Amino acid sequence: MSLLIVIPTYNEKDNISELTNRIFKSSPPDTKILIVDDNSPDGTGEAADDMATEDSRISVLHRQKKEGLGRAYMDGFRHALKNYDAEYIMSMDADLSHDPVFIPKFLEHIASCDIVLGSRFYDGRISIVNWPMTRLILSYSASLYVRICTRIPISDWTGAYRCFRRRAIEKILENSMISNSYAFLIEINYICYKLGFKFGEVPIIFYDRDKGASKMQTSKAILEAIVIVWKLKFRRFGKDRASSQSVYL
Repeated sequence: MSLLIVIPTYNEKDNISELTNRIFKSSPPDTKILIVDDNSPDGTGEAADDMATEDSRISVLHRQKKEGLGRAYMDGFRHALKNYDAEYIMSMDADLSHDPVFIPKFLEHIASCDIVLGSRFYDGRISIVNWPMTRLILSYSASLYVRICTRIPISDWTGAYRCFRRRAIEKILENSMISNSYAFLIEINYICYKLGFKFGEVPIIFYDRDKGASKMQTSKAILEAIVIVWKLKFRRFGKDRASSQSVYL
């Protein structure tokens, strides 16, 4: 099973080494990691280069500036398709909020899906550790809002811990994206659903970061989630089949 994990970074020098070590402990032996660094002023890119020199399973894509999560992922995905033959491509945060111990669950369920989402709100249960109550409520409400407005049965719309089949990434890259920020995560789900890809969700535990500062402005992210839903409803994506079923495995 060939797996590539794409990890965007910005000022994550204190976390990136520990994260990669955890990933290799929990993943198949041939797993590769692509770090996409946005010219982090704290030296994350240089630290990643040092890691890549020592371990051939790690590579680094350097971007000139911070342009948003969406563009970082899109550039990472393009680089992945061009330079790797991995059948499965995962995305995850660099701040240790996504525990690599769940990677085997993703790989188990991707066999029957095109996209597997790591859900913090699986089956109505909230699995988030150390978040302030206000942030938790806002995040949960945003996913609920998108689900109601789109009528697409995905429980966690804004989580970045995901596993894709290669063909899904190929189709994502054929579409122009509206958002470059956290709403990008909603947009990917919507596009893939409309193109008929099959979704699955697995429960994860999300941990708030211990080191470094969060880049997300919660109130801004919620507003973006509200706005992008209505922008997406007026778009069409290739063969708009809307035939996917969310599979809870």
